[in-house]
Amino acid sequence: MTIDDAIKQMTDTIKSACAGADVKVARMSDEEARLSVYAPASDMQTIKDATFMPAMDLLNNDGMDVQVFVYEKV
Repeated sequence: MTIDDAIKQMTDTIKSACAGADVKVARMSDEEARLSVYAPASDMQTIKDATFMPAMDLLNNDGMDVQVFVYEKV
């Protein structure tokens, strides 16, 4: 798996949890990325819950460190 594959997988997970979320991607290296997610306050916890285990699985199984930070969209 590449970091681009991991980013797409996490972005799809985020969009499934909240279709209206805005995702900004910062690639740190070939194995690391940071996803800043901007969503309505009512969807923030849903996104956190939906992305926690997939992010851990990517790290433990594929060596991809994809961090997801969720912020309130204003």
